[in-house]
Order: sequence, then C-alpha cells, then structure tokens
Amino acid sequence: MTGQPSVDQRPRHQLLGLSDEQAIEMYRTMLTARKFDERGILLQRAGKTNFHISGIGQETAQAGAAFALKPGVDYLLPYYRDYTLVLAFGMTVRELMLQSFAKAEDPNSGGRQMPAHFGHKRLKIVTGSSPVTTQVPHAVGFALAAKMNRQEFVSFVTFGEGSSNQGDFHEGLNFAAVQKLPVIFMCQNNQYAISVPYHKQVGTARIADRAIGYGMPGIRVDGRDPLEVYRVVKEARERALRGEGPTLIEAVMYRLTPHSTSDNDLVYRSKEEVEHHRELDGLPKFKQYLIDCGIWSEEEDKKLLDEIDATLKDAIEYADRAPYPAPEDTLKHVYAEEEH
Repeated sequence: MTGQPSVDQRPRHQLLGLSDEQAIEMYRTMLTARKFDERGILLQRAGKTNFHISGIGQETAQAGAAFALKPGVDYLLPYYRDYTLVLAFGMTVRELMLQSFAKAEDPNSGGRQMPAHFGHKRLKIVTGSSPVTTQVPHAVGFALAAKMNRQEFVSFVTFGEGSSNQGDFHEGLNFAAVQKLPVIFMCQNNQYAISVPYHKQVGTARIADRAIGYGMPGIRVDGRDPLEVYRVVKEARERALRGEGPTLIEAVMYRLTPHSTSDNDLVYRSKEEVEHHRELDGLPKFKQYLIDCGIWSEEEDKKLLDEIDATLKDAIEYADRAPYPAPEDTLKHVYAEEEH
C-alpha cells in the first residue's frame, strides 16, 4: 500500500476521551458558574448580600480539571474562586446562594463562614480557611492517608500564584514529593495577588519551574483552554495512581474582575489591560468550539441561558427566605459538647 497514513479527524474532545455529552456538560457547568458569579456581584451591589469574591475568567481551567477527576472518589481542596469546580463536584446553585446569604442551611458552614469558603463532606470537598494556602498541606495529608490506607483516590488542591510564595506551599510540595503522594497541585495563575502583579511577586518566569526544586513534574498550561487542562490533569491523576507521586500544574489565565467586591482594581491596573484580556476569555471560545463541532447551537445556548436564569431566580428566592442561624449556633463546633 502507498500513500500517507490516515489522520484521525475526530474533534479534539473525542480524541482526549470525552464524549459530546461530556463536552457540553463541561460548558454547561462553566456557564452556570459564570452566571452565578455575575449575579453574586449584583446581589452584593444591591445590598442583598455582604460580600462576593469572583472567579470570572477562571472557569475554563476549573472545568477542564474537574472533568479529569472523579467526583465522589477524589478529594477536592478548592480555593475561594472555584465555583466551577465545586459545581462539577456536585454542589448546587441553591447551596451556593445559601452560603452567599449566610443562612443556616448553608452546607459549607451553616452560615458561619465568609462566602466562597467551600466545604461539603458528602461530596468530599474539604473545607477551606481564610488564610491563603492552608489547603495545600491539608491536601498532602489526604494524599498521605490514601497511600497509608492503600486507597485509590487523589487529592486535588488549587490556589493562586500569590499562594506559591507562602511557606505552606513549599512545605506541602516538599513532603508530597519525598513521600511520592497522590496529590495534584494546580496553581491558577491569574496574574494578580490582590493588587500585586506577577512580576512583583515571583522571580521565576513560570510557577511551574518551582517543581524541579522538589523533584516533581511542573507543567504550564493555557488555563483558557479547558481541553488542554483536562489532558494535563488526567495524566497527572493517572501518574499519581501509579504511585509516581505529585504534579504541579500552572494554569495561566487572567482575573477579569476585581479581587473582590471590596476592591477597586483600576487603582492598580488599567481598563485597557482588562478589556484586552476579556477578548481572550476562554468561555465564549469554548462555546464556539462546540458550535464548530456541530454539537451546539445559538438556539441551544439561549435555552441553556434561560434554564440557568430560572435556576438562579429560584436559588435567590429560596436563600432570601431561608432562616439565619440562631445566635447560639456561633458556638457550634468551637467547644466540646457533652453527649446526652
């Protein structure tokens, strides 16, 4: 036989092992997170809630990672911008709204924590804390438990690039590498640690370069490309389960919103810079990819947006009506209680 070997013409997501339905669900999850996020900002501005911290611009990396993991098996240790990740792991929009409104039914903390401090025991989402990077050594601890108990799961932890300058990051990576633990560290490099730009935080060109100092792979990936993030996290998970140890992934993206609703980002960056990066937003690009593949359409997108809007409306009305915690609940889980 002569001629060139045939080239697989399947869409990229299929080549990576994702079905059309999974690719669409990935988009559905990140779009739901985006719309929740936008509504959260409006609710705070309207005085309905007290605080919101946004993950707009970071949904694509989170969706790619989530679909490479196994919710219900793997443990997730998120940071405060991870709405897409926690939705993919099974949290509902109503639960997120209960947290935003600080109501007693909030599954994360019963209304005692700030918003975006996720924790859901049934879904294996491990509760976070306000001091940044504390989740990194915790993730290493879960991975150590997996190794000691010979259990088939990984722990997956996320953080911003500013967190890579904290002691918890370095101690966590060093211990995980020495013990060859099944943990995946994903830095969501959104270019700013609150108001401090990347070049004023870190002396290396890439966060991923720090991995070599601990003896683990360091991989830099375009965080605006969910399929590439999926590929990298999937490989890291397989590697971890083979007993080959941890991986540091740097997903590069851009934070399109202020650090939080308490921040004026135009004090430290220009409107033109933000608008430039808005044009590079991975979410609409992934929508267009699905359309180009012939598995999505503008009509279906409009229907999905209507569904998300109805879900948000229901969640806001429910959370607004739900009762606040009782004052005495402040002391729950603080002091030991006698058994009756």
